[in-house]
Amino acid sequence: MGTLILSILLSCVHLPAGTHDAAEKNPAARRPNIVIIFIDDMGYADIEPFGCKSYATPNLTQMAKQGRKFTDCLVSSAVCSSSRVALLTGCYHQRVGIDGALGPASEIGISEHETTIAELCRAQGYATACFGKWHLGHHPKFLPTAHGFDRYFGIPYSNDMWPLHPEAVARRQQQPTAKSPWPPLPLLRSNAPGEVEIVNSDMQPDDQKLMTRQFTQHAVEFIREHHSQPFFLYLPHPMVHVPLYVSPEYEGRSGAGLFGDAVQEVDWSVGEILRVLDEFKLSENTLVIFTSDNGPWLSYGNHAGSAAPLREGKGTMFEGGCRVPTLMQWAGTIPAGTTCDQLVSTMDFLPTIAKLIGAPLPELKIDGRDIGPLLRAEPGAVSPHDYLYLFYNPLSLHAIRTPRWKLHLPHPYRTLSGRAGGRDGTPVAYDQKQLELALFDLAGDLAETTDVKAEHPGVVAELLAVAERARGQLGDQLTKTTGTEQRPPGRMEAEDTRLIRD
Repeated sequence: MGTLILSILLSCVHLPAGTHDAAEKNPAARRPNIVIIFIDDMGYADIEPFGCKSYATPNLTQMAKQGRKFTDCLVSSAVCSSSRVALLTGCYHQRVGIDGALGPASEIGISEHETTIAELCRAQGYATACFGKWHLGHHPKFLPTAHGFDRYFGIPYSNDMWPLHPEAVARRQQQPTAKSPWPPLPLLRSNAPGEVEIVNSDMQPDDQKLMTRQFTQHAVEFIREHHSQPFFLYLPHPMVHVPLYVSPEYEGRSGAGLFGDAVQEVDWSVGEILRVLDEFKLSENTLVIFTSDNGPWLSYGNHAGSAAPLREGKGTMFEGGCRVPTLMQWAGTIPAGTTCDQLVSTMDFLPTIAKLIGAPLPELKIDGRDIGPLLRAEPGAVSPHDYLYLFYNPLSLHAIRTPRWKLHLPHPYRTLSGRAGGRDGTPVAYDQKQLELALFDLAGDLAETTDVKAEHPGVVAELLAVAERARGQLGDQLTKTTGTEQRPPGRMEAEDTRLIRD
């Protein structure tokens, strides 16, 4: 296991003198801390507050009792990198040029011209940190410390982009001379733009077992270190993405298999964060958000979760792929034990946080909206969205959502067609199908089973017009439309430093 340090200090951030003085003298008047806990591939029904009965998630259950449950929260796209860039920039992934799941061979990442939540917070004097899975470009110019985070400790992309993925191992068993499609998976640390320390150049299964615990411990230490100043903590856990791993303390603990064990360890992590906030009496001054990047990876069967009662899962823009379990807690501000059924998006986090901390919105256009009134359950508060666009591969518009209706445009999609998924880490193959134009009334049909376009031609016509506007702005490969508002991703140039492994 080797360590390499690349030190290219690209910029320095100077906070104004006295930024923290007033807050330390009067903590109650301080701007709120922000904590976002982002889970990988967690389905709508994978935790008790959203219907799970197979295992207990006591800390998330308590979070729901102390905060607010959002039952109609959507992600921009039902896949890793696209969903993450939308959350951090408040933009459709299609707008900022990030599609699908970036891998070790990728030459693109989040653009330096985009503004992240971390950059907004740091400009207001916040300490910022990211611990976990990044997945928005793995070279130094794309890593968190180049985009507003003071420190980063984690893996650069998904934990299955790895030579020891069960599928890759099975392939080599059949073809012993076959080369792995993946390089070793590194664990990284960075405390400055352009600076990257490879803590572990070749993660092994025993290392992956400790990830949830390690990232949680880093997060707790960060809160302890910065409890007397405003902070933004982003904790994007690699779990419960396959391959699943848990620490020895959680192996077999759930009684519901390895997936239940992994969810319970994530629940433990949430409890650790909430406890340290209570320890420093920060609960009344901290917004905590818990959500997922997309729905469950259903082809993995007992190593995947559930999106019940929603249709399909990850990799589709049916509700099971793009509607995610979301909890928010802020003692004294968010009313305890309440539920919000209004349409919101993870893109809304950036403008909402900006309003809360007094930060200006990014200069470039964003798509999220302030949902502060919904957080506070203000009388008469409704969704700020008339429409949300749902894009997916191949970079095309799959559906239009309103608070009630969902119009699917013709597009291909993957499905198990009612079959069971795989077992113990080995998936089954999806069927590929084509969906034609269809309208679903989600008010009474969350499972998207009954096409009602014939009964509501006016709704169809309205949403088709919205779809044309969306395509004109953000493009669509299926209809060969170039968007007028698309922005390019960041790209590697000849002079850029690359992440080099020992």
